[in-house]
Amino acid sequence: MAAATTGSRWHPRLVVNSASMITWPLEREIELHRELGVTRVALLSRKIDAAGEDEAERLVRAAGLEIDSLMVGPLLDLARPEQWAEGRAALRRALARARRFGTTCAVITSGPAVGLTWEDAADAFVAAVAPVVAEARDGGMTIAVEHTNGLRFDLGFLHNLRDAIDVARRAGVAVCVEVNNVWGERALRETIAAGVDAIRTVQVNDFVVPTTATPDRAVPGDGHIPLARIVAYLEEAGYRGPYELEIVGPRIEAEGYPGAVRRSLEYFDRLLRG
Repeated sequence: MAAATTGSRWHPRLVVNSASMITWPLEREIELHRELGVTRVALLSRKIDAAGEDEAERLVRAAGLEIDSLMVGPLLDLARPEQWAEGRAALRRALARARRFGTTCAVITSGPAVGLTWEDAADAFVAAVAPVVAEARDGGMTIAVEHTNGLRFDLGFLHNLRDAIDVARRAGVAVCVEVNNVWGERALRETIAAGVDAIRTVQVNDFVVPTTATPDRAVPGDGHIPLARIVAYLEEAGYRGPYELEIVGPRIEAEGYPGAVRRSLEYFDRLLRG
């Protein structure tokens, strides 16, 4: 993990994901970072595409932002081995872009595996990423896989933390934990304790019961996820990585990004300092 930037008004382990301002272009997002005193961010690759890589790099460097990770999304279709060469090439490009923007971590989802058994999907993911994982490790880079909501089979086949850790270990990659997708899991404390060494990033937000759509995340503290308890599990297990705010959905749109991001930062800053 990159070192924390000094002088930030927020806890040094707090990161803001670009998805928290999902509809805004990178330039407008960076204006809000300046306004709120945010110095650590996780960048969406698609925002870099929209701005152009050179312009995006200029904006990031001019703002003095520290990029914690690059969020890429699914690159592989695990049910189509003939696509894997293309997916591997895209992953190599993502790692090169991550390095250019000053981070050693690219975050992906596993990619869809429609038609495969879960076991075959796991084997396919390990085989598909293997050549790039070896190259990344040799170059001091990390690939992290994020487990996804159970409705999003278009993004991946990993839908709980225990499975994500098991497959990540086999593949030699790290894990990006999304609390919205794990908070109701069986034996979560034990899963975190056993797998904390594989966890690179923890994405935080909230969930309001009953929520029947996705994504429909909430500002931390507005919903029902026991965030303090989950953070306690992580800290007692020895996790010392970033907590990354990723708030997205109609509740965030209705409130507006400035207020929702500010309140999220305030909540998690208090939680981490407390």
